[in-house]
Amino acid sequence: MSRKSPENSPDMASCSDSQVDLDTIPLVALNMSLRKKLGLYLNPRNMVAADWMAVAETMGFTYLEIKNYEASKSPTETVLEDWRARNTDATVGKLLSILEEVERKDIVEDLRSLIDENVKKYCESLKKKAEPPVQVAEVDSCLPLTPERVGITLEDDPEAPELFDAFICYCQSDFEFVHEMIRELEQTEYKLKLCVFDRDVLPGSCVWTITSELIERRCKRMVVVISDEYLDSDACDFQTKFALSLCPGARSKRLIPVKYKSMKKPFPSILRFLTLCDYTRPCTKSWFWVRLARALSQP
Repeated sequence: MSRKSPENSPDMASCSDSQVDLDTIPLVALNMSLRKKLGLYLNPRNMVAADWMAVAETMGFTYLEIKNYEASKSPTETVLEDWRARNTDATVGKLLSILEEVERKDIVEDLRSLIDENVKKYCESLKKKAEPPVQVAEVDSCLPLTPERVGITLEDDPEAPELFDAFICYCQSDFEFVHEMIRELEQTEYKLKLCVFDRDVLPGSCVWTITSELIERRCKRMVVVISDEYLDSDACDFQTKFALSLCPGARSKRLIPVKYKSMKKPFPSILRFLTLCDYTRPCTKSWFWVRLARALSQP
């Protein structure tokens, strides 16, 4: 695998050739096991070789930020995650360049085979995500596509109806969060395809017919954005109950409830038996999008 100067943002093109450009592979390609191994090299304070502090300084972290990282259980892992969060050019290739810049070529040489293996798996997952979503057979009613069920979304084709990874159930007051969801899940390395009613559905057809068609036949899963306003929405109530009827007992993990702001009203009892993706908890907020993306990427 080669390492060239950064050119394009990471996408399928960066994995299409046999020689992968590591400068286009985002840091998320490196798994936790590899990050822990990096910590074994860099966490110990070393008077001879450069440690995690030298790496953090080269990444652009300030003196006070680096001092705060000393309290971390694994400063190396924390620095890597924060570097990824604040820099668009936080790539595998850039990390290798930094290690070489601080004269830790020993780490690059020792871990290079593991890094290449991680990158290979990341590219394979990208290719798999690029394939059209596979519908869940047990919830497909297999009804023929009548005229009212064709041409209902922007990219619909009579021969190949548009498919999605997830239908987003939301009320209008939560639309700002839906926009954030689009940015985090569609416009990043996850490249998921979301069905957002106000954006993807063409006007002029029966709302209930379109909704049931999309949830049952076109979308693998449904994300339910929970809020006080959601509880007052008839449309959200219909969508949620319809989706639940397709997967009694959550056998297919079809519904994923998301809570993105504090609520005054009780959480809907109909969804309490499902695992919640909670954006309001500060201690787990950094994992929110990774968990949600992983859940939506399941076959």
